[in-house]
Amino acid sequence: MLLVKDSMAREVVTLSPGETAGTALGLCRERRIRHLPVLEDGRLVGIVSDRDLRSATPAFGDPARAAALAEVRVGSVMARDVVTAGPDDPIDGAANTMRERGINCLPVLEDDELVGIVTSSDVMESLVYMLGAHEPGSRMEVVVPDRPGTLAGVAGLIGELGINIVSVVTGPRREGSPPSRVGVFRVDTINPAGAAEVLESAGYRVLWPPRP
Repeated sequence: MLLVKDSMAREVVTLSPGETAGTALGLCRERRIRHLPVLEDGRLVGIVSDRDLRSATPAFGDPARAAALAEVRVGSVMARDVVTAGPDDPIDGAANTMRERGINCLPVLEDDELVGIVTSSDVMESLVYMLGAHEPGSRMEVVVPDRPGTLAGVAGLIGELGINIVSVVTGPRREGSPPSRVGVFRVDTINPAGAAEVLESAGYRVLWPPRP
């Protein structure tokens, strides 16, 4: 199982609430980052994004922009209700938190100390590895009844063909008679057609690869 600490950035660029918007935007450009945790006396008190900073200052070309960048303080535009993660949290839990809250990063706290930050890009890369999508192979999509043992049945048939299964995930429950799910199998063969034929002969419906 991949944890947040396996994917987070440990060298975190931070700001204090009294820093200017110009300083913050300069750090975003220089470090090629989009989110900056805000610390006060070593304690996390907020987070600010490049979007927050741009929204709080006039657009490029506006004569008032330079003055605003020097006057607007990070503490006045940062988000104070910060959603965080722990280093030992599962990475898929962090991904779901970002999805539910509509955010793109989570500062990582351990005993109230900032030890890292994990972003949506980090989560995406981790999920690619979890699913084995970075390895050579193929994807198979199989409709299975939503009851105990059906995934094991599909896996057993694939295994009998000498094909290794790299990962398995299932989609949401599909109502019907009987209820079903789509199982997505990542297998270490570039030609899963033979496995698809065997599964269909055993009564499973194969959605991918397409059958003639």
